[in-house]
Amino acid sequence: MATSEFSHGTQAVDRAFALLITILESQAPLYLSDLAKRHELPKSTTSRLLAAMERQGVLQRDRSGAFLAGSVLSSFAREQNQESILIAQIRPVLQTLARETGETANLAVAGNGHINLIDQIDGHYLLGATNWVGRKVAYNASALGKILLAYEVVSIPAGRLEKYTSATITSRAKLESELERVRKLGYATIIDELEEGLTAVAAPVFDHRGLVIGAVSLSGPSPRMPVNLLPALGALIAEEIKKHSHEQKIHNPNKIGKVGAA
Repeated sequence: MATSEFSHGTQAVDRAFALLITILESQAPLYLSDLAKRHELPKSTTSRLLAAMERQGVLQRDRSGAFLAGSVLSSFAREQNQESILIAQIRPVLQTLARETGETANLAVAGNGHINLIDQIDGHYLLGATNWVGRKVAYNASALGKILLAYEVVSIPAGRLEKYTSATITSRAKLESELERVRKLGYATIIDELEEGLTAVAAPVFDHRGLVIGAVSLSGPSPRMPVNLLPALGALIAEEIKKHSHEQKIHNPNKIGKVGAA
């Protein structure tokens, strides 16, 4: 690409972002003429830039023709706000679980192709799980992901399932059978499926309608979390969610009651 073409493209991007920022920060609706005048741009140039952002869903117009944040930005803002609210509501659950067990407690919601780990409270052991917040983890290889799959928050991803270790479930038939087991028990587990020596157990978080909106887990080294301890940990997680969520009215308590009774 020639230098002049690159400079022209950069200038267009700068102008588009400047227009977008003005629209988002404005307290009153802005029209094409307002934006062109404020940024000292020809109306034709302003129109092309706004139209490009409108096509991508970054901007939209109201009935009068004024420019507003589009569906892409609005959806992102809603999701971020919902996640912030959920973190605030479930943080006490994570703190209690980490304090009582000494293990790492995590909160996750569904993400695009991977679980979205949005909060973590570390346990008191020196040897524990790393910080997973923000890291991409496949649904089939995590206890949190199995919860989200089992309760149909998301569907099993198309294509080949990711393999982390020799224990990772990569067979769709085997995964379906595992998800049926999760629904029956009310909690999910992994043993060496994400990392060798890592064990985790998770339970669902329900909203006030009784729909699963996330999952909470405890994870740590396999020697500290033997197989015979996992049912008790699963019940503990479910009970803490139920106890706190009943106060916060996050979910339908009867649903969680079924989980706790598993």
